[in-house]
Amino acid sequence: MSNFLNNQNWRYATKKFDATKKVSAEDLNTLKEAIRLSSSSYGLQPYKVIIVENPELRAQLQQAAWGQSQIVDASHLFIFANDTNIGDEAIDNFLNTISVTRETPMEALAGYGDFMKSKISTLEPAIKNVWTSKQTYLALGNLLNAAAELKIDVTPMEGFVPAQVNEILGLDKLNLNASLIATVGYRHEEDATQFYKKVRKSQEDLFITL
Repeated sequence: MSNFLNNQNWRYATKKFDATKKVSAEDLNTLKEAIRLSSSSYGLQPYKVIIVENPELRAQLQQAAWGQSQIVDASHLFIFANDTNIGDEAIDNFLNTISVTRETPMEALAGYGDFMKSKISTLEPAIKNVWTSKQTYLALGNLLNAAAELKIDVTPMEGFVPAQVNEILGLDKLNLNASLIATVGYRHEEDATQFYKKVRKSQEDLFITL
């Protein structure tokens, strides 16, 4: 079995973190870089990732996350927040980044920019926000895989009240919405969940070949 599959079998949604163990600055930077390199539609990355270290803020966020202990016990708390106001300006900024990175004239990118704007800027706000929210899950996938390689535990969490998280962190003022949470750290030896056999559909039940 490949190391990748071994890592996938090793990882699980940690229920109890060891609050005494912290992710090193070097490993944290690797996780951040893995998120930065994630795929996204058009490459736009229409989200921000907030890393909450302040213990007082994390205590408040715990109440918005159904009181779950991972919020305060994990080494780091990542909040993926999708852009709720993406439009022409974000696309123009992205095109400028392409131009600088690839040393390509902006004029050569005009057609691509117009195409993106016709597909994104014209969407109804509710549909657009669902789309940007979906992009955060692609970034989460990279975080999960990179962390497993480093033997760092990650718990992806949808069990929270987005409106409360947005209020605590002032995300509304930044045109952001808390889409999902990931707690990052090291499993506690008392977390019985780590010994459970992984339960997944069989390949026969999961895949359809046409």
